[in-house]
Amino acid sequence: MKRLILSLVISLFAFAGLSYCQLKIGYVDSQTILSKLPDAQDARQKLDSFIRDWKIELQKMENEKKAKEDDYDRRKLIMTEQTRSELEGEIQKLDKQISDYRDQKFGTKGELFQKQEELMKPIQNKVFNAIQDVAKEQDLDFVLDRSSQLSILYAKDKYDITSQVMDKLKLQQ
Repeated sequence: MKRLILSLVISLFAFAGLSYCQLKIGYVDSQTILSKLPDAQDARQKLDSFIRDWKIELQKMENEKKAKEDDYDRRKLIMTEQTRSELEGEIQKLDKQISDYRDQKFGTKGELFQKQEELMKPIQNKVFNAIQDVAKEQDLDFVLDRSSQLSILYAKDKYDITSQVMDKLKLQQ
């Protein structure tokens, strides 16, 4: 993916050289912007609160399972076959409940992902719109994100539009 993006950028530069026009490129550090945006900090705190509560519940479930396993291990030699089978079934049931809970809360389609989407999407749109506004004001052809996977090996500070975007969002620097 990086190679595709890099080859696309190089192709654009090559095309720009052929057509005798000069591309204007700026960059932002979205992590800096998000770290100073109060809405993003509030969203992060809400997400952390959800995560903390879910982890506490998960820990309770795991403790219950561990207690059942310890009880089973201590008494398995004196239990009847039926009691042993019932306890093994309960332990397996608890194990499945823990696994299901973990998937429900932290899985790829879990509540954490949905909450992140719900809380962060409006904030990301707000930042994106501010970036677009600054890019249009400065007549930039491209804006890269310094904090993303795309590597910027060198960039002059004069092309950094992070502060203008923060101004647009009315954030202190």
